[in-house]
Amino acid sequence: MKDRQSAKPVFWMGSSLKDLRSCPNDVQDTIGYALYLAQVGDKHVQAKPLKGFRGAGVLEVVEDHDGETYRAVYTVRVANVVYVLHVFQKKSKRGIATPKSAMDLIKQRMRAAVEHAKGNSAWPQS
Repeated sequence: MKDRQSAKPVFWMGSSLKDLRSCPNDVQDTIGYALYLAQVGDKHVQAKPLKGFRGAGVLEVVEDHDGETYRAVYTVRVANVVYVLHVFQKKSKRGIATPKSAMDLIKQRMRAAVEHAKGNSAWPQS
């Protein structure tokens, strides 16, 4: 593992930081550690590529807690930054697929992250 001095910065898109803070402490710990590992160039054992994006540049961490499922989606594909795109509690009981509304938001925030990395600081607020 690399040292903390070479850690990439983290940018929180939209409400993702607030959403993480509303998760149970155990979930916050798991997601926080996964993001730290991403910052130093490693990958958490629970981090998997998110379907619907080419390659492994958009990752999702899934954590179960008290019968509920929480997810965090982030990218390491843009610049030398970890962009946290979305943190949410999965509410659908039908299948494991990420809901369309969440995928749409992730794609919107991914576009905003690319623009931000180009020097355009257009941040989505929702």
